[in-house]
Amino acid sequence: MSDALPPFDDTTDFADADRGFLGALVPGVVSAEDGRVVWDNDAYAFLDGDCPDTVHPSLWRQGQLCARQGLYEVTAGVFQVRGLDLSNMTLVEGERGVIVIDPLISVETAAAGLALYREHRGERPVTGVIYTHSHGDHFGGVRGVLPHGTEEGVPILAPAGFLEHAISENVYAGTAMTRRASYMYGVGLPKAPDGQIGVGLGQGTSTGTISLIPPTVDITETGQQETVDGVRIVFQLTPGTEAPSEMNFLFPDHRALCLAENATHNMHNVLTLRGAVVRDSRIWAHYLDEAIEFFHGQYDVGFASHHWPTWGHDNVVRFLEEQRDLYAYVHDQTLRLLNEGWTGVEIAERIELPPALEKAWHARGYYGSLSHNAKAVYQRYLGWYDGNPAHLWEHPPVELARRYVDVAGGSAEAVAKARSYAEGGDPRFAATLLNHVVFADPGNEEAKDALAGVYETLGYGAENATWRNFYLRGAQELRRGVTGDMVDMTNPEMAMALTVPMLVDSIAIAVDGPRAWDDDLTIDLVLTDEGAPTGAGELRRLTLRHGVLTHRVVAEPRTPAGLTLTLAKAQLLGLLAGRSLQELGIGVEGDPALLARLFSYVTKPDPRFPIVTP
Repeated sequence: MSDALPPFDDTTDFADADRGFLGALVPGVVSAEDGRVVWDNDAYAFLDGDCPDTVHPSLWRQGQLCARQGLYEVTAGVFQVRGLDLSNMTLVEGERGVIVIDPLISVETAAAGLALYREHRGERPVTGVIYTHSHGDHFGGVRGVLPHGTEEGVPILAPAGFLEHAISENVYAGTAMTRRASYMYGVGLPKAPDGQIGVGLGQGTSTGTISLIPPTVDITETGQQETVDGVRIVFQLTPGTEAPSEMNFLFPDHRALCLAENATHNMHNVLTLRGAVVRDSRIWAHYLDEAIEFFHGQYDVGFASHHWPTWGHDNVVRFLEEQRDLYAYVHDQTLRLLNEGWTGVEIAERIELPPALEKAWHARGYYGSLSHNAKAVYQRYLGWYDGNPAHLWEHPPVELARRYVDVAGGSAEAVAKARSYAEGGDPRFAATLLNHVVFADPGNEEAKDALAGVYETLGYGAENATWRNFYLRGAQELRRGVTGDMVDMTNPEMAMALTVPMLVDSIAIAVDGPRAWDDDLTIDLVLTDEGAPTGAGELRRLTLRHGVLTHRVVAEPRTPAGLTLTLAKAQLLGLLAGRSLQELGIGVEGDPALLARLFSYVTKPDPRFPIVTP
């Protein structure tokens, strides 16, 4: 990886990042009620200095920009809180109060951001909330701006499908994503020139309380207009772009365009390293192009839920055109090369951006990267398999590693060869070889220490912040083992936002199928608060058969269930939390032992599962 800065203008971003500054949170630290620090932006003060040799200069520059913290005026009546979480919180003043856009990750940071706004703009009540999309850093802090008991009459706007996608990402695959996110965001790494210096999209993730208030107003089509607290808003739906459920929108009376997370000051992820559904870079480019035309001439500033705004209509158009062409180029060139027979890994080595995009700071790979985005496009179309029969049925990592080490002549010889590759300027293969030694011989401390050193070399040279964090977090865990400091996405309010089908799905994905192969049971849930038109309550039948838990709404059961439970959703949540039928006052008809049998198959994954060791 190159360690040089690109030869182009270095002043505009810094001027824009400082424009409209009104004041900072001092100190820039946010704590929970128990005194635990959930956000510390002051820890990045070291970025004021010169770039050390442990950081790519381009990434150092991005860190300096992202570490700016405080309240900023975007345009008359529109303000942003930046540097108090991974994302920005935007506040738009209305006739009676203020509309909050994307209230950060944590209740605590959102509350601190709103307090900072009120310190400079007065005690305006929150009169509306907008979620731009379904990722946790854009809704998790909502209770910090709308505490319990204050939400009545306050519209919560979100794009169609928001709740389904917010839950599926944070609950269904939440444990694995959270574990990998600890690597991606450098959780547990020291904030230092040889540690975590940011993530490219922002500085990091707060670790406070996650919350969610379900939307009350769905945005279902492009061109839909809503007025909130006297503020007119025109929406553009952009599903399948940076998130499955996302939208841009215009404040025509403010001549301000919100670009959600569809256009930010870096190359974004087509497939985020923490894991997610592969995004569609083709449709992403399409919706950016649509935004250029749909909103043309109606704004003087474009802002997003990360980074700093872009001022001037023509400047925003150029920014959007370059972002559009960035995602379209990665998509089209990957497809061209895969149709010529190149694999994803090969394409990632061959693809290069056009010089005009290479020179655009906002197209640099600080968060996503050209390498892993090209692989993601390949994965979206062709999947994990590259067509080579040798790769169709390879051994799993430990068995494969043992054979590689055997071929290399044993662990000691493999470590020695890996060191020679590292010293010869090929840390990539040194990491591959040492990884095989660690998986073949987990107790080999020499191999683990050598691999940690190679990971540090790769991390220090990475322009991409998330690559850097993955390498350095891997090095840390090789030396110290797995630490428990990970973002916790579980929260009673998050659970309350799940629909009953989502709750049952969360049980189904945790069933240990092999242990349940031979069981066959049926449980009916009569939901007293799920809105059956007759008022009798919705009946949902759960069937466990062949190790699979399925469920559906049944109007008139053809056969009786072994157990029927009459309950509200809150009582179902209590059951899932381990409380008894009697304690919860649930109506029971049939054999309650069936419920215990079902729950006996439900597993609870360990969120500290290993990554860099077997």
